[in-house]
Amino acid sequence: SFLEYFQPAQRGFAIEPFNASKTSCLYDVMCTVEGGGISGQAGAVRLGIARALEKHQGELRPPLRKGGFLTRDPRMVERKKPGQKKARKQYQWVK
Repeated sequence: SFLEYFQPAQRGFAIEPFNASKTSCLYDVMCTVEGGGISGQAGAVRLGIARALEKHQGELRPPLRKGGFLTRDPRMVERKKPGQKKARKQYQWVK
C-alpha cells in the first residue's frame, strides 16, 4: 500500500499535485511503478497523478504547470564507455 511503501517525505512529494490543484481527497489513485529507486518511483507517481488530473480537468493545467508537475525529469544514467571501468572512471594510467 501507499503508506507502507513510501516514507513520509516521499508520500508528500507524490501527492503534491493534489495540493497544488486543491483536489485533495477528491480522487482515489491506483498505480503501478517499476524500476528505479523509491524516490524515482515517487516522482513517477507524482508525474502520473499530474497528467491524469490535467487530462480529467483541463482547467487544472495552469497551477500544475506553474508547480512544475507536468515536466519529466530528463536525467538518465550515463552509459559505460568501452576501454573504461565505468561511465567516467578510467583505468589507472601507468607510464
